[in-house]
Amino acid sequence: MTAHAAFVIHSRPYRETSQLVEVFTREQGRQSLVAKGSRQPRSPLKGLLQPFVPLALTFAGKGELKNLHRAEATAPAIRLTGTALYSGLYLNELIYYLLETHTPFDEVFEAYHKTLMNLANGEGIEPCLRHFEFYMLNILGYGVDFTIDADSGQAVDPGAWYQYQSESGFVRLAKPEPGAYAGDHLYALAELDLTRADVLVSAKRFSRQALAPYLGGRALRSRALFIKGKRGSRSE
Repeated sequence: MTAHAAFVIHSRPYRETSQLVEVFTREQGRQSLVAKGSRQPRSPLKGLLQPFVPLALTFAGKGELKNLHRAEATAPAIRLTGTALYSGLYLNELIYYLLETHTPFDEVFEAYHKTLMNLANGEGIEPCLRHFEFYMLNILGYGVDFTIDADSGQAVDPGAWYQYQSESGFVRLAKPEPGAYAGDHLYALAELDLTRADVLVSAKRFSRQALAPYLGGRALRSRALFIKGKRGSRSE
């Protein structure tokens, strides 16, 4: 039975002693597994099926829900703390909601792993997340051309202002409006040049707008946890 490189992206209790585990594998994409007996005190799986642990999993089954037979860590857990932890949970939610099950996304797996490592190594959180979000939009076919006016087909004017229209692109405005994008920002986004703070703000706004239709209006739990965490730290 083949072992698959994987990460746990979500788990929940199942029956008395088991778990339902959502995993993201390199070779077979997202999979839903039953980890039988994994909550028993002496189970070899107890404490292993956690987010951010590089795993090798063997599983089998004919239906949507497969049985997990074996799991072992292939490397130490990727240590994420504070805002980086919430960011890692956010990545897991993107994987869970954006990727269909049983479809290989080996390139996304590598990008996900790399982003987790970058977060653990203390790289800038906002650039890390924006790079991954942009990558996901492009790999899934949801990306847009930042340098072309979607209405006229003309090149974006660096000195003009533009409005984002979902699934179409950017359309020139006669004058600046709330939430508009500066033309020079769009050229920076096309190059993924996030070195300027104001461009980074535009990148975040675009990501949220572009991803919203595919997240189905869901309130992401990682964002709620992040906000709750910030409030808690202020009250201490």
